[in-house]
Amino acid sequence: MTHDFDQIPRDEPTVVQEYIPDPLLMNNLKSDMRVYVLVLSCDPMKIFIHKEGLVRFATQEYQPIDVNSNKKDMSNMFVHLTNYSLNKDNTEFKAPTSIMDDTAHKRTITSVLATLKS
Repeated sequence: MTHDFDQIPRDEPTVVQEYIPDPLLMNNLKSDMRVYVLVLSCDPMKIFIHKEGLVRFATQEYQPIDVNSNKKDMSNMFVHLTNYSLNKDNTEFKAPTSIMDDTAHKRTITSVLATLKS
């Protein structure tokens, strides 16, 4: 993460996205949802959405950053990223023990929706 456009390499393929400063949090953790979709055709449009999906959580509580944040705050990826490949190596990572586990850092959409409903 960076505030400085000069730190972004211009001579190689790069993915750039804007940081959302006020994300929706669950239990003070950032998350993302994976919804699985099958597109059978575009004309006519035929799309199927699977009834189950995946929600991945960061493993440390969210701390907002801004242009005045120090480099240490920005470099703690366990706070700002939800990637399983990164967070599974954090000592605080909690693997799910069941499909309805509502405390794990990787959950089913069904589990998260049940938590939100309650």
